[in-house]
Amino acid sequence: MFATFAEPEFYSGLLVAFWVLAGLTAVSLLFRTAPYGRYARKGYGLLIGDTLGWVLMEAPASVLPALFFFWGPRRDTVLWVFLLLWQLHYFHRAFIFPFRRRGGGTMPLLIVAMAVVFNLGNAYLNWRHLTVLGPTYDPSWLTDPRFLVGTGMFAIGFVANQHADWVLLHLRKPGETGYKIPHGFLYRYISCPNYFGELLEWAGWAILTWSLGGLTFAVWTAANLVPRALSHHRDYHRRFPNYPPDRRAVIPFLL
Repeated sequence: MFATFAEPEFYSGLLVAFWVLAGLTAVSLLFRTAPYGRYARKGYGLLIGDTLGWVLMEAPASVLPALFFFWGPRRDTVLWVFLLLWQLHYFHRAFIFPFRRRGGGTMPLLIVAMAVVFNLGNAYLNWRHLTVLGPTYDPSWLTDPRFLVGTGMFAIGFVANQHADWVLLHLRKPGETGYKIPHGFLYRYISCPNYFGELLEWAGWAILTWSLGGLTFAVWTAANLVPRALSHHRDYHRRFPNYPPDRRAVIPFLL
């Protein structure tokens, strides 16, 4: 399938395109928040249930890497570890998280389609490189300082993300609606520790794989989540006059 064209050139071109689009996305989201969740609004075409939307847009990020891995020529120990870390986040995000969250809303099918395109491209950039195009990882990589530091960051980010989601899931009692101020753990310092956790996860991924695909994903994560965290932070202050004034938006003590 991939031997019919100059794949390395295609891969390099897609990398450049992702970096350009990351910059455009960040600038765009600073001025107009993506219309889902608390910012859902009309004017973006066909709507679908948000639970189905989450599954559809996140599933490619779990399924495609598994296909690249099991159909590819490499299935060594290091790649097994990479796959387990990746799926720790994305299998949960695609097939567990959507059914834990409080659904019942809608999201534009356009948003779902855009997320699917991103996740397909991002999975290709990371996993085609890891399984075919990039260099083979020697087992000694598992003791390399880059792997150890990156994996530590990934683990801390994953725990922070999961805990923040748990707090949000239990913020309202059954039957309650509306928004409340979350408290505890990283919510003492920032409005969006779930986003901070993801930023830390994928920065760690970039380091532990030491790859351009990983770095591209980390940059994209920041381009998408930092503007949304700033929007959430402003929204909290708008809704709650008593919102803790010393909290930052997404990075403790800084932003």
